[in-house]
This record gives sequence, C-alpha cells and structure tokens, in this order.
Amino acid sequence: MDMEQIAARGLVLLGCGKMGSAMLAGWLERGLPREAVYVMDPKPSDWLKGTGVHINAAAPEAPAIVLVAVKPQMMGAALPSAKSYGGGGTLFISVAAGTSIQTFEDMLGAGTPIVRAMPNTPAAVGRGITAIIGNAHAGEAQLAQAEALLQAVGQTVRLESEGQMDAVTGVSGSGPAYVFHLIETLAAAGVAQGLSEDLAMQLAKATVAGAGALAEAAEEDPAQLRVNVTSPNGTTQAALEVLMDAQAGFPPLLQRAVAAAARRSEELSRG
Repeated sequence: MDMEQIAARGLVLLGCGKMGSAMLAGWLERGLPREAVYVMDPKPSDWLKGTGVHINAAAPEAPAIVLVAVKPQMMGAALPSAKSYGGGGTLFISVAAGTSIQTFEDMLGAGTPIVRAMPNTPAAVGRGITAIIGNAHAGEAQLAQAEALLQAVGQTVRLESEGQMDAVTGVSGSGPAYVFHLIETLAAAGVAQGLSEDLAMQLAKATVAGAGALAEAAEEDPAQLRVNVTSPNGTTQAALEVLMDAQAGFPPLLQRAVAAAARRSEELSRG
C-alpha cells in the first residue's frame, strides 16, 4: 500500500494536536492530496482549517489508514467511533503514549492490523525518531506503510517486542526534555562564570544543536568524538573529570533518569 492507495481510500486522523499537525504537514508536503485526509478533532486549530483537509466530516467507509493521535486520556471517547473500521481492511497506527496493542485489539477486534508507534517532539521540525511495533496481523506491507507515513517527521526504527516501548520512552520519547534541561543548566553555568544570560543561552543552544548534528553526521562514534576534543590536561578534560565521575557524574545520573521514565511508562501502560 503506497501513497496512491492512501489517496484513493483515504486516511483518517483522530486528533490533530502538535504531533498530528506535524505529521499532517509532512504528508501534505510529500504529496498526499488534502481531499484524501479526514481529521477528527474537537478543537481544530486555525492552521488545520487552512490546510483544506476534511475536518469532522463523514469519513469513508473503508479508509486505508486510521491514525490515532489523541491524548491517552481521550482514547475512550475517540476509539468507539472508529470501531467500525476494525477487523482487517484498515490499518490502525497509534502514536498515543502508553496505550498498548492489547487495548486496541480489545476495542477493535483481534483481527485488526495495528502498529503502535512512539514518536518524539523534534517531529515538529522534521527531526523526530519514531519506534514502531506491529501486532500479529500487521505484516511487512503494513509496517512499511507505517514507516512511510512516520518518516514524514524523521527517522523510524523497528522494535523486536512491545516490551521495549518503555525503554524507548525513557530514551527518545522523554529524552528531548533531558536535552532541554542540559541547555538550561549549561547556560546557567555560563552566567555563573560571568556571561550575560542571552549570550550564555545562545552559546548553550548552538553548542548542543551543533554537537548533535556532528554526532549524526560523523563517521566516528560519540565516544571517539569526545576523545577528539579532549586535549591531555586541557580544559575539556577538567570538565569531563566532573561529568564522567562514576559516582556523581552523567553515567549513574542518566541510568537513574532513564530507568525512572521507563518504570513510569510501564506503570502508566498498566493503567
């Protein structure tokens, strides 16, 4: 199933908040005709109204895709309306955090192809990374279709089991917030050393964004990149001795942070 088939049969988007909007913008840029898209959202944004897609209109009887992008707490209200699409012909893709495949199968029927996806907020600028896992009825064609749609907002990876979703949440799902906090604290440390707030923030943002871009573009792994900028007995080494401390540095801190997020993800998905 490709974009032409989606264009012919239609795509239903349940929920069009930040993530739904980012995906929809990507699809339209990639040539999905706006008349093929049916968005269901109780409070459509001005941006959404300007796209020319169908909003809260009667959807086709057998759309190619139903993409669920409502907040998990809204799921109970949104899914029953989509129940008629369950049972085989329509692929369901969910980007709703913490909602298990089992929850969808219970509502839609076990014979429904379902792909669960965990994107992250850099999707808003086309730099997201989304992990996907399908149920027993989602074959290679359906996984490839989900990837094609989700790659409109960045990279995709496939998981081996749904149980890995909690760890993905801890690393890439919640991870952007860790990096934002790194930027905040790096800038604050610059201010403490005598820089103005604006200058320190500009330096911190550009440094983190630039290092991330270099890490993605470089042949070497991040450990080697770190070594490359660390002169013996130099300034970077002085800082890294603090950050790499086995008791109080980044290694134990991030282990605890990611474990806490994964644990919370597991608790939330158990309801």
